[in-house]
Amino acid sequence: MNKIIQVSELTKSYGNVHAVKGINFYVEQGTLFAFLGENGAGKSTTIDIISTLLKPNSGNVLIDGFTLGKEDNQIRSSIGIVFQDSLLDPLLTVKENLEIRGSFYQLKRAALQIAIKQAAEIADINEFINRPYGKLSGGQRRRVDIARALIHTPKILFLDEPTTGLDPQTRKNVWDTIKKLQKETGMTVFLTTHYMEEAAQADYITIMGHGEIVAKGTPLELKERFATDLLKIKPIDEAELSETLNRLHVPFTITNHVFQIQLQRTIDSIEIIENCKSNIANLEVINGTMDDVFIHVTGKGVES
Repeated sequence: MNKIIQVSELTKSYGNVHAVKGINFYVEQGTLFAFLGENGAGKSTTIDIISTLLKPNSGNVLIDGFTLGKEDNQIRSSIGIVFQDSLLDPLLTVKENLEIRGSFYQLKRAALQIAIKQAAEIADINEFINRPYGKLSGGQRRRVDIARALIHTPKILFLDEPTTGLDPQTRKNVWDTIKKLQKETGMTVFLTTHYMEEAAQADYITIMGHGEIVAKGTPLELKERFATDLLKIKPIDEAELSETLNRLHVPFTITNHVFQIQLQRTIDSIEIIENCKSNIANLEVINGTMDDVFIHVTGKGVES
């Protein structure tokens, strides 16, 4: 698959503070790529560099075949950005905002109207396109922000924590829009988020810590490497289960009469259950999550 973003030996320092320390990664075309890291990890600095907002100290970046620092105008034509904080005027209607933003790309009026119509359809905002932006709900504003980033038909869409502060149903609506966008256009989506259940939907994840890449892989690969499943068993006879697990050399803890067993692999639960099935009143297998991965890799919670 084509690598639409390639980052090699990228560095950025602010005096004695080394924000980005020679990182390397790439993004495949048409994928949903999640870029994670706790506050201060260097994630935002890296994104600002890739999107031409900040100059690096050293390293090479290719965006859609264009070289950062030499072909920045072409790069800007290839990317769209949805910032965490909106750039649109709350007093203008949605359509007026899109017309103003679209004029920045020097589209003639007929071409601009076509671009606005296409972006509005993809982001599903036609229902309120003539309402003032400031009168919209949080989810509606976010969909307008996505439409604004789509006017020039970018190949790569950067989404900077697109659902922060939204309620669960609104977050779902925004994600439905993002999935629709990818399905219909094949666009590459570069996502940052503090919601690990959103990151788990990505095709590939890269995690930064202290200016370096500390982990990368598919969600499944990362969970297999850095998270453990948990088997919970409530026995009929606690003493008997303790004896069985000790005989199997299986470590466990007991909380409120429930035995908790860390699993390296989900399939390991089968042998344990088979050996004590006659003594099970209830059981549950809880899969490792991206939250577990993030905490294991960074040593911090996702909101730190």
